[in-house]
Amino acid sequence: MAAIDPFLEELVKRGGTNLHIGAGQPPLVRLRGELVPLRDKVLDAKESTELLESVLSPPHRARLNAELDIELAVTHLDSARFRASYFQRHGGLAAVFRVVPARVPSLAELGCPEVFWRLADRRAGLVLVTGPAASGKSTTLGALIDHINKTRACHVLTIEDPIELVHDPLRAQVTQREIGMHAPSFAVALRSAMRENPDVVLVSELRNAETIKLALQLASFGVLVFATMPTNGAVTTIERIVSCMPDAEQASVRGTLAESLVGIVAQQLVRTADGKGRVAVHEILLGSPAVGALIREGKTLQIPGVMQTGAAQGMQTLDTALERLMGAGRISPENALERAVDKEAFAKVVGRVRPDLVDPPS
Repeated sequence: MAAIDPFLEELVKRGGTNLHIGAGQPPLVRLRGELVPLRDKVLDAKESTELLESVLSPPHRARLNAELDIELAVTHLDSARFRASYFQRHGGLAAVFRVVPARVPSLAELGCPEVFWRLADRRAGLVLVTGPAASGKSTTLGALIDHINKTRACHVLTIEDPIELVHDPLRAQVTQREIGMHAPSFAVALRSAMRENPDVVLVSELRNAETIKLALQLASFGVLVFATMPTNGAVTTIERIVSCMPDAEQASVRGTLAESLVGIVAQQLVRTADGKGRVAVHEILLGSPAVGALIREGKTLQIPGVMQTGAAQGMQTLDTALERLMGAGRISPENALERAVDKEAFAKVVGRVRPDLVDPPS
C-alpha cells in the first residue's frame, strides 16, 4: 500500500472530487466545490514528499525532475483511479489528485442534450469540448467515445496525457496511447495517427499551434476528431485557434476550421440548488454554412446570434442553458447570474423570480 492511499480512500469515501497535497497545509479535499481539510495538522516538507513520491515510478521521477511538472494516472487498490497533477512550487513538491469515474458514464447518465448523440454519430470533422479546469471535459469526451464504442464497428484511437477512462473494446477497436509512455508528445502521436487507420481520434488537449493544425488536418482527411481546449466559450475557442497561428497562416486556418468544424461544446459545472452536487451547463455551437462564413470572414462576434436562432438544430448559448436550468429549479438564481455571460440581460430574467438579487436596496 502506498503512503498516500489512506487519503485517497478518504477522498472517495467522502464523495469528493479532488485531493490537494503540499507542505505547509493540511491535506485538503474538494467537496461540492469547496476545499475542506482532512485534518488539523499541516503537512511538513518531509511528510508531503513521502506521500507524493509513494506513487511515482522511476520514469515519472525522472520526468518530474526534468520538466518540473507532470500528469499521471494513479490506481488505488484496483478500485479507484485518479488523475494526478504534480508540480513544483514555493515550499516544494505539491500535487492535486482528481477522481476519475470507476466506469465510463453514458451520455444519458450525464444528462447530456440530445445533440450530443448526433455529434458522436458524425463520420468526420472536429468536435471540441472546452471549459475551465475540472469542468468535466474528460468525462464528457469519455461518454462520447463510449457511445461510439457501443454502436460502431470502427477504430477509435485516443491520445491522452494521462489515460483516464479505460475503454474495453465492444463494437469498436479502441487503441489508447499515453504521452510519455507510448509517444513522446501529442505532435508525434498525431503525425503517426493516420498510419494507424483510425476512424475516430480523441486528443485529450490541444495545447499549441502545432497540435491544433495536426488535428484540423486529420479532421479534413475524413477522421472524426474529438479534443479539448481550456477555453470558456465557442467564440473564445475559435479566436484562440486562429490567434495562436502565425499571421501568414491565419486565413488558411480559418478556412480549414470553417470546413471541418462539427461542433463546440463549452462546458461549466454549476452547484445545484440544493447544494448537494453540481450540474453541467453547456453552450453548444454546431458547424453550418452560416457559421463557416462567419469564421472565414473573422466575424466571430456574430456567432452568439447564430446560436440563439439555431435552437431547433440543438444550439444554445450559455445564458440560455443557465436560464433553462434555473427555470427547472436545478440551479439557484444566484449561481445562474454569477455564471451568466451577459449579466445585464440575465439580471432582467433573474429579476422576475428574485428581484432582491438585482434591485438596489431602498
